Amino acid sequence: MQPLNEAILIMAVGMITVFFILFLIVLIGDLIIRLSNKYLPEEAVAVKAKKTGTSSDNTMKAIEAAIDVITNGRGKVTNIKKI
Repeated sequence: MQPLNEAILIMAVGMITVFFILFLIVLIGDLIIRLSNKYLPEEAVAVKAKKTGTSSDNTMKAIEAAIDVITNGRGKVTNIKKI
């Protein structure tokens, strides 16, 4: 019965060690995330200017022309949504 007890003891020590190391990794990762969010500046996100006027008119005409060519004049554009 001695080898079985030794095997169970080694397994328990190994499982506790793995649990402890994973616990440390989670704590250190959380600490790094909190510190970086607190002290490092957030990158500025470039905002696109909304294009209006001739480019949207040209785009609409190009889409209508493409639909007309593909459907041989039977298709009609009723609504355009950006997906």
